[in-house]
Amino acid sequence: MVGRWDDSPWGPFTDVMVAAADGTRVLLAPSEQVASYVGATYTFDRVELGPVQATGEGRWAVRGPGLVLDLEVGGRLPLGRLLRLVPRRVATAPAWSALTDPIARTMLRGVRTRGSAGQGRQEFYGATDLHRVVAAGGSWRETDLGALAPVWPEPGFGFGSTPSRPSVTRLVTTIHRPG
Repeated sequence: MVGRWDDSPWGPFTDVMVAAADGTRVLLAPSEQVASYVGATYTFDRVELGPVQATGEGRWAVRGPGLVLDLEVGGRLPLGRLLRLVPRRVATAPAWSALTDPIARTMLRGVRTRGSAGQGRQEFYGATDLHRVVAAGGSWRETDLGALAPVWPEPGFGFGSTPSRPSVTRLVTTIHRPG
């Protein structure tokens, strides 16, 4: 799972959550600050720090410690067209995410739009677009990633999962802290 954070408390950054073939969950993070925050929010067996970048729009080049990934973003999916109809201010509001969570769970196995971010925090995903990934290739630790395929089993990083169909979701993440 590639996170391209255009806006965050630490400025723009990219992180990658890797579910290795042996079940190991690895976070690739560009800084200790990002690793600490993301690591407190999701579950990982290991965290690796180093340069992590995702460049391009229609074709992404993702690079990180031990990772080479190139992917091609295809057309907007039907659900993406529906998401685009919702005004952004509504779509990214935590109340909307709470309302749409049961629908997301029904339509997209494993996907949640709200849940626990750990340490008493609540996390909300406000999706605004969804595109298919039509091609991907690369390597993890010099082992070929193989052909593009559905994501299965769910990687188990947090309260929800990625859609099983490889895709790019544009979303806003909101985390409410206790108190």
